[in-house]
Amino acid sequence: MVNSMEKMIKLKIDNKLVEVPEGSTILDAADKCGIKIPTLCYLKDINKIGACRMCLVEVKNQKNLVTACCFPASDGIEVLTNSPRVIQSRKCTLELLLSNHPFNCNSCERNQNCELQSLANLYDVDVSKYEGEVTECLVDTSSPCFVRDNKRCILCKRCEAVCKKQQAVGVIGTNKRGFDAHIACIYDKPVSETTCVACGQCVINCPTGALHEKSHKKEVIEALFDNTKRTVIACAPATRVSLGEMFGMPFGTNVEKKMITAFRRMGFDDVFDIDFAADLTIMEEAEEFVSRLTKQQNLPMFTSCSPGWVNFVENCYPEFIPNLSTCKSPQGMFGSIVKTYYAKKLNMKPEDLFVVTVMPCIAKKMEKDRQPFANENIPDVDAVLTVRECGELIKQAGLNLAEMEDGEFDNPLGLSTGAGVIFGNTGGVMEAALRTLADRLENKEIKNIEYLLVRGLKGVKEATIEVAGKKVKIAVISGLANARNVLEKIKKKEAYYDFVEVMACPGGCVNGGGMPIHSSYERRTIDIIKLRAQGLYDSDIKNTYRKSHKNPYIVSLYEEFLKKPNSEVSHKILHTKYTAKDK
Repeated sequence: MVNSMEKMIKLKIDNKLVEVPEGSTILDAADKCGIKIPTLCYLKDINKIGACRMCLVEVKNQKNLVTACCFPASDGIEVLTNSPRVIQSRKCTLELLLSNHPFNCNSCERNQNCELQSLANLYDVDVSKYEGEVTECLVDTSSPCFVRDNKRCILCKRCEAVCKKQQAVGVIGTNKRGFDAHIACIYDKPVSETTCVACGQCVINCPTGALHEKSHKKEVIEALFDNTKRTVIACAPATRVSLGEMFGMPFGTNVEKKMITAFRRMGFDDVFDIDFAADLTIMEEAEEFVSRLTKQQNLPMFTSCSPGWVNFVENCYPEFIPNLSTCKSPQGMFGSIVKTYYAKKLNMKPEDLFVVTVMPCIAKKMEKDRQPFANENIPDVDAVLTVRECGELIKQAGLNLAEMEDGEFDNPLGLSTGAGVIFGNTGGVMEAALRTLADRLENKEIKNIEYLLVRGLKGVKEATIEVAGKKVKIAVISGLANARNVLEKIKKKEAYYDFVEVMACPGGCVNGGGMPIHSSYERRTIDIIKLRAQGLYDSDIKNTYRKSHKNPYIVSLYEEFLKKPNSEVSHKILHTKYTAKDK
């Protein structure tokens, strides 16, 4: 919505009159009137450096072409975005970029979803026009989560910008100059020797295949055809409102039921729901918080569902390790329950169950190896697929998700509440916890369960909630730059909270590093995060159960196996420990 006090200016772009607020750029104006100017380095609100030169346009009475992402729109100017001069400039830029780029597109992870490839096809470039020496590059495979292949890098610096500005980690940047310039960590160290938190925001914002997740697809396929293994799959909340994008479905479409059928067609023996474990997390986390609040010990308590955030604390703020909830994430709890409770029900050995999770996050690949396991030396989770990998496997199986009939999750680990579903949004974990905490502390059924103060995409949200006569100061944070700012305030005693939810990725899991990748144009012109988030809230509203402690299978799990939240049994298999990293 335009502010009525905001001064507006008018300009012409390709003979189309457009009105925009003063302070807009030519790119902003073009986006508003539906004219697509290509970009490679630009990221809205993060990276506006005019380095790639793809957004050059012609402005009447200007001698040189100007970068649309940086050049201010002003009253009365006339802009051409597709003149012969502009087209030739873009074509030349692409040919120069491709002169230092490998031509193995068919074997690249980003084939047919690469911004460089799309532009090269659009402008009909001559890939062999500038043959010659190419920059010598190393491939960094040291991270358990992702690969950096600088042969495919075009020095757009998007990764550098999101790591430094959005996530305040800053472990990657441009090393050396000129022909030898390349993206790397300080002193060209392997990424595993830095404070990288594996949030994956660099991966999801890369326009080429220079950054991509380490795939677990091969392990999953082998398990599906191994008759000695019982294969179990479960998906995170955000998966169901993003997977459809890979099959041409509208943003935010909930494909939960179609996804279930696809998994069964692929050969999985059990199709469960991580949301069940999200409900379990709330049971343990709420009880843990009540204990800390009563004792006034290790407050504020920070949530521990986001592995990127946990890595951030271990790497950068080890003094706050005692403040982290000891609860495993829903992924960890799910794997633990499958390989203890469910294995016992089946009368099977834990090692004969192969557990696959589908996650919107690449840091979950690292988290799966976090000790302690429910069974010594047997991982709780065997393979982690990003949403991207999951979509690719479904396609590889010859299935079209959009054409799948509806299916239902298996039980007992397939029933979840609306509280578990909203875990995928920033504020969702806090809202889910408050729904159970209110009933627990008030000792009665609270009917008003929608905590709107913690919703929305604002990076830091604060509120004071009164429960059972107690005032509880809470905060919800997404994006690690915001987390760093809040932690510094807490250290300086400039801020105080009782309970804090932190998600490493801005907007929460619906914007995770393992989600489907879209061009910078789509990301700046479509509110993808909001549409995915709304899909989860819609699912919450329709759910029969909307509080974690009302999930009948959760109730049965405690009666049959765990006894009660934070019991000795639950602590052994559902909780974890953290270690300061010396980097």
